[in-house]
Amino acid sequence: MPTIVIDDRTKQVLMMAYVNEESFNLSLKTRQTWFWSRSRKELWHKGATSGNTQQIVSIDIDCDEDTLLMKVIPAGPACHTGHTSCFYRTILPVANEEE
Repeated sequence: MPTIVIDDRTKQVLMMAYVNEESFNLSLKTRQTWFWSRSRKELWHKGATSGNTQQIVSIDIDCDEDTLLMKVIPAGPACHTGHTSCFYRTILPVANEEE
């Protein structure tokens, strides 16, 4: 299931990842984010190697019950590039009022 992760304090979108039943249950049990890596076909505990863990504050589900929203307190950058958020590149900037 697609999962959007946001910083509970700043409300900034940090990342999007996928959970399966096992990673979801681990997230509930540990209150830290666990995901399913579709490319590596394995569980992934966010921050296990970097130390940039994410403490879960709450988990919401959308109206169709096919996407999760995790509100977290991050212990460091969410992106593997070192950026706070994985969404640091703009494709279409905010339009000016003059345009």
